Amino acid sequence: MLQSAFVLVSIIALFTLAPGATPPITEATIPPWGIDLMARDPSVRPGEDFYHFANGHWLSSTKIPEDQTSWDAFAQLRLEAQRNVQIIIQSLPATPVVGSLEQKIGDYYRAYVDIGAIERAGLGPARTGLAAIEAARNPIDIARLMGRPDLGLYCPLGVGISIDAKNPDRYVVMIGQSGLGLPQRDYYLKDDSRFIEIRQQYRTHIAKMLALAGESDTPSKSEAGAILALETEIAKVHWPIEKRRERDLTYNLRSYEQLLALAPNFPWSALLAAGGIDHENDYVVAELDAVAALGQQFSQFSVATWKSYLKYHYLTSMAGILPQALDEERFDFYERKLNGQEVERKRWKRAVDATGEALGEAVGQLYVQRYFPPASKAMMLDLVENLRSAYVVRIQAAPWMSEATKKVALEKLAAFRLKIAYPDKWRDYSSLEIRPGDAFGNAVRASVFDYERDLKRLHQSTDRDEWGMTPQTVNAYYDPTFNEIVFPAAILQPPFFDPKADAAVNYGAIGAVIGHEMSHGFDDQGAKSDARGVLRTWWKLEDEHAFKGLGDRLADQYSSFTALPGLKLNGRLTLGENLGDLGGVTVALEAYRLSLHGRAAAALDGLFGDQRFFLSWAQLWRTLQRDEALRTQVLSDPHSPAQFRVNGVVRNTDAWYAAFDVKPGDPLYVPPAERVRVW
Repeated sequence: MLQSAFVLVSIIALFTLAPGATPPITEATIPPWGIDLMARDPSVRPGEDFYHFANGHWLSSTKIPEDQTSWDAFAQLRLEAQRNVQIIIQSLPATPVVGSLEQKIGDYYRAYVDIGAIERAGLGPARTGLAAIEAARNPIDIARLMGRPDLGLYCPLGVGISIDAKNPDRYVVMIGQSGLGLPQRDYYLKDDSRFIEIRQQYRTHIAKMLALAGESDTPSKSEAGAILALETEIAKVHWPIEKRRERDLTYNLRSYEQLLALAPNFPWSALLAAGGIDHENDYVVAELDAVAALGQQFSQFSVATWKSYLKYHYLTSMAGILPQALDEERFDFYERKLNGQEVERKRWKRAVDATGEALGEAVGQLYVQRYFPPASKAMMLDLVENLRSAYVVRIQAAPWMSEATKKVALEKLAAFRLKIAYPDKWRDYSSLEIRPGDAFGNAVRASVFDYERDLKRLHQSTDRDEWGMTPQTVNAYYDPTFNEIVFPAAILQPPFFDPKADAAVNYGAIGAVIGHEMSHGFDDQGAKSDARGVLRTWWKLEDEHAFKGLGDRLADQYSSFTALPGLKLNGRLTLGENLGDLGGVTVALEAYRLSLHGRAAAALDGLFGDQRFFLSWAQLWRTLQRDEALRTQVLSDPHSPAQFRVNGVVRNTDAWYAAFDVKPGDPLYVPPAERVRVW
């Protein structure tokens, strides 16, 4: 999956440039072929820091909007998509047919933005849930609460419905570690000053939330301490975040009887029955020993502590549609203190997002009708097939892979399913009731609607035509269980994809994105599934060892990068995405060169084809980010920060050295024998 970088502004550069030379910055407008020449910093050599060479002026002259934790192409296009959806909603008929998509979308949005009505309702809409929590008298009652889909309560044992990784034609019940209010276990267990400060702030925040819900001051502080202590014990048995990436380790098929034996003291029956899950299903347990420990740990804490824990997380999850004081307190900790966001986003933006979460494909239908040009879909199909052809070339040429494994890899590549822009069949929302003026009830009904839809699928075959993202989502993904790559409509626009741009620019942007998603089929985790999406070993053993060696070297490279003083990247956590980036750029460059059919690329404003390609890649990822958000990303996100997504890739790509005359002694220079070349 992708993640974050850029604004196309216009310029004209009146100069020529020999390959390898550093282009100057000149005034004027951006040429229509698509590179922002004014964004560069001529004082930085490409081999010194290619990211800042390509983006330095933009980075120093751009500011993060106060309601954002970062600013990049993703954030810009998401804002554009939000505005477009708002325009759609505002243009809906004033008196739509009751039960129509227009009625549901409009009423959901209007109820969410009506903060006056939400304030007048106070805690009333949440009283039923809070009363149910307060009524719990024993561990079985607590487990029942945790399983109720209408409450959506946080639970140390997360339960959901998902595709069976070893049999992608069916759904199974998934059970895994969960239950932490902070991003992941290190926030509870590390003792450096920043983590200690966050834990102190978290405890204060919990007490404030409980006090706002009616607890008196002293009990709320006591409860906050008990909740933090409980979550700390949960964190102690959680797997480290990088270990959770291992798809073979997190696939542990169990029957109901085996599940009971895994943690005999945990009331499994009460938890599952509350969610309507019968005993006849198969269960895939993710973090096996952690789930066992969490189940055993459950009875070690008092019912009173669990009630406090559930009450806090219930209030936090619903705070956006509860009185403003609760919403502001949630924002103050989770966004301002934890991620550095200065002010809360405008209510209409949050309403657009909330409506999209509840009625995503309903909104998507209207979005596609209004904003997506059909011609872009045809062009994307051509680009993907060009990338597929380039991947064939790269797989066949891979010196570390045996012929037997190459054969199966090519079969998997040929079997890649492609989804572009929007689904052929839209989701049916006819049974979802949305009421005017009922923001809280609408959110609950939408959540239950989604849950019940998932529950019914336990007894159905999987639907390979289903989408995991809505058309208005600015992102892309690879799904290993369906062996498919998916590109929603909203990402198919500049700077990712511009039908009018130079080929080198498009291949350096959307081409590398396509290649990135394709490469996830062959990264350290995606490669564990075959052409049908079945989780199994299909590589020859020596190829596995060779591939692991390449991955180890890449992980070591990225683990040497420093994001903030005292904070290095976790190359193991980001390995899959780094392999995706490196493979994506390698294959996209191959596809670009194939598209030239042996002709030399003409220079445009003094930049040659390969130079334009690499600059396009670097500018795609230009990002401003608050330090707090950067810290959170490094500790909990499998994507490397933008600077390292650029510099970490180009320093392993031979063509970049030739394009920008990078020599030994340059900080980014890696000797040829030490470069990681996967494809």
